[in-house]
Amino acid sequence: MHTTSKKAAISFIFITLLIDVMGWGLIIPVMADLIAQLKHIPVNEASTYGALLLSVFAITQFLFAPVVGNLSDRYGRRPVLLLSLLGFGIDYIILALAPHYWWLFIGRVVAGITGASFTTATAYIADISTDETSKAKNFGLIGAAFGLGFVLGPALGALLATWGIRAPFYAAAVLCLLNCLYGYFLLPESLSKENRRPFEWKRANPFGSLKFLTRHPEIGGLAFSFFLIYLGSQAVQGNWNFFTIYRFNWSEKMVGISLAVVGVLVGAVQAGLTRVINPKIGNEKSIYLGLSLYALGLLLFAFATQGWMMFAFLIPYCLGGICGPSLQSVISGHVPPNQQGELQGALTSLMSLTTVVGPLIMNSTFAYFTSAKAPFYFPGMHFLIGAVCMMLSVIITYKVLTREKRENPELAGVIKGSAPIGETPMH
Repeated sequence: MHTTSKKAAISFIFITLLIDVMGWGLIIPVMADLIAQLKHIPVNEASTYGALLLSVFAITQFLFAPVVGNLSDRYGRRPVLLLSLLGFGIDYIILALAPHYWWLFIGRVVAGITGASFTTATAYIADISTDETSKAKNFGLIGAAFGLGFVLGPALGALLATWGIRAPFYAAAVLCLLNCLYGYFLLPESLSKENRRPFEWKRANPFGSLKFLTRHPEIGGLAFSFFLIYLGSQAVQGNWNFFTIYRFNWSEKMVGISLAVVGVLVGAVQAGLTRVINPKIGNEKSIYLGLSLYALGLLLFAFATQGWMMFAFLIPYCLGGICGPSLQSVISGHVPPNQQGELQGALTSLMSLTTVVGPLIMNSTFAYFTSAKAPFYFPGMHFLIGAVCMMLSVIITYKVLTREKRENPELAGVIKGSAPIGETPMH
């Protein structure tokens, strides 16, 4: 691939990832009100239906991401990326036109099946990166696209929502389809024919990566801690829009602004703070401090009585992100270099499972404790459950690391040491 076409390809991948994240950010501010409108129910009851949409998307993505990844190894990255963008465009059109709730379901299934643009884009970057330096630089684009997309998407969604709750869906569809058209004419294939391999169903098994954890019982405790962190974070990710609209009567615009603030804070923590704090205090202290801040943020959300408090309490919650690189570093220190890819695959599968069950638990809890059936009224109960998950994670991690420092002196350096610079997956 020529240098010019390589630059064009990297720009396209960056725009693809940016639009991917932006598209989701665009529609979050209006999704709660759209579901409530289609189901003719209050927004707190609608949160359960919102959770079902998140779960069906996560299930289809969990099942189809390895299939799509293997298809890209067989037929090349270009057709898979273009089909993915086309799928997302169709999804947003279905959501924009939806006259009934079940249309949203169909749209989310379509997006879940085709939504492997992150996986394929990562493979594309690996294909065109000639050395480790360019690979690290090019992979940095993924983090940059995610951060920028999660700031621009909700901010733009908030602006477009003033034209009606369907407007952000049309905007997301137009962005995806224009990018698909741009890619069709300008994106070269990155995987040469001699490097392709036959499609094998056994390699496309989504549960295969989880088997890795059963073969490594020594990381079981830390993996469970990792699972609890992501489960706890679903209290925010799956229900922020429903909770704030119901509790503080926020408009779609206010929800969008608050999510843009989250994007800025997460970006500041990932790009700046972790690089300063983690090397100074080391892995172990970074994990305990980060998890404690997550728990504190969730606890404060649970008892917030004014809308402005949610903005203030986002600060300790987002600061919790400092634990991410350190926990990743400690977990990866248990595994030899030639198994790091498998480990990351297993951790990604664990994250996917929390996205399946997390919204169902958190949103159902919120709906129940704001209903007449509840023993007492407490809209923030799901945040409290999230805080408990974070505190359990602190306890489990402390017990595991204390035992390992005693029994395995070789790992003591990794546990105490400073984390390699990298971005945290905690959003």
